[in-house]
Amino acid sequence: MEADPYFTPAAFTFLKELERNNNREWFTKNKARYEEAVQDPGVRFIRDAGVKLKALTPHLVADARPFGGSMMRIYRDVRFSRDKSPYRTMVGIHFSHKGGPGRMDSLPGFFVHLEPGESRVMSGVWQPNPPTATKIRDAIVKRPDDWKKVLKGRLNFEGESLKRIPPGYDPANPYINDIRRKDWVAGVRLSDRQVTGGGFMDEFLKACTSMDPLNAFLAKAIGLPW
Repeated sequence: MEADPYFTPAAFTFLKELERNNNREWFTKNKARYEEAVQDPGVRFIRDAGVKLKALTPHLVADARPFGGSMMRIYRDVRFSRDKSPYRTMVGIHFSHKGGPGRMDSLPGFFVHLEPGESRVMSGVWQPNPPTATKIRDAIVKRPDDWKKVLKGRLNFEGESLKRIPPGYDPANPYINDIRRKDWVAGVRLSDRQVTGGGFMDEFLKACTSMDPLNAFLAKAIGLPW
């Protein structure tokens, strides 16, 4: 028997309506809908996923608080943005590596992006700082067999790449396109039906498992356990 869904179609209905009415007056009137259809299911999902992800690694953070935890705030920071829309019209949930002393950025993990017609589960390291990017590139050079195993998973890589080969790397390296990356991020797309169905947790874990070798490689490259 399929489990009860976390998110229902009401979550995507709310997000679509918010995109058309991205203003404080509308959101204030519909805040209870947001809490019922989006926030509460998200918190429940984070709590349950945190337990299940331990089968992959004990080093992820799953903070099931409605504010300040693994769920991104719906309120946008518009101070430095041309887009002054006050609310996000997607749901973002991150399960980041715990890191270590002084290690709070450029960490591998999983990210859930929920948006009508654009939902996906992502993994890896996005826009790492220059020292971390160098460690990742060096690991690809020094451990090509391990990187080859990551690529065998036929991951769907996303993100940006440098226009030029970074200094010090051999242009003839068979993995030069991966060395040129600015983001080492992969994603698995999910349909609205998958997200709102009772099998969403299984789909999420299946995606995480398929991308786990990427996270494991990246963690080792930057000196973290996985």
